[in-house]
Amino acid sequence: MKDLFGQALLDYQTNHSPENILTETNISEEDEMDVAYLFRSYKEMPKLEQKALQLSKGKILDVGCGAGSHALYLQEKGLDVTAIDLSKKAIETCQLRGIKNTFNCNVLDLNIHQDDKYDTILLLMNGTGIFGKLNQISKYLTHLKSLLNEGGQILIDSSDLIYMYDQDEDGAYEVPATGYYGELTFTISYKGQTEEPFDWLYLDYNTLQNACHAHGMNCELIEEGEHFDYLARLTL
Repeated sequence: MKDLFGQALLDYQTNHSPENILTETNISEEDEMDVAYLFRSYKEMPKLEQKALQLSKGKILDVGCGAGSHALYLQEKGLDVTAIDLSKKAIETCQLRGIKNTFNCNVLDLNIHQDDKYDTILLLMNGTGIFGKLNQISKYLTHLKSLLNEGGQILIDSSDLIYMYDQDEDGAYEVPATGYYGELTFTISYKGQTEEPFDWLYLDYNTLQNACHAHGMNCELIEEGEHFDYLARLTL
């Protein structure tokens, strides 16, 4: 892994000639992302993210924290928050921004004692993305459950990508015959280099809810955004 995403964050944080990140998926053209967006303040965040931060309580784990904007906001509010990310350079960026508790790890590798469990687990900016594929949801939900305190919550957002597909004359969406339509392959490029493609899952709310029920979890729709996106709360 070249960690181009993390490199972009670190370049921005250290004023080292940051450039836009280029992203492309198997169902969409190349798109540019301004790295500055990942350093946004609470006021600049979409309402779904603001809502998730308002609902965050107790001991908090921010999974896939990126530049750490959510964790930083919560820390400044005096909350106990730990930020983790697969990207070593993202974690370095978080540390430079002053986030106290950080770990460079995959959430699946996070094994903790009973006393160290969390009251709130955040998975934001399409938090279902880390599941990768539909058949991986079970593994992630089982593990995330094991990290929660009794009475704890998982706040997760995603989007229903059905709108990306064409409709036939009867209004039915022309989705792929094989696999789930929210399973995408992402490619990231930065400063002329391209990362190996990776799986990234967008999950419609009903599918998430069904998966939660299958794992003995409650799933509550907290808020819907303006573009097929939503915030859900998962509880035991």
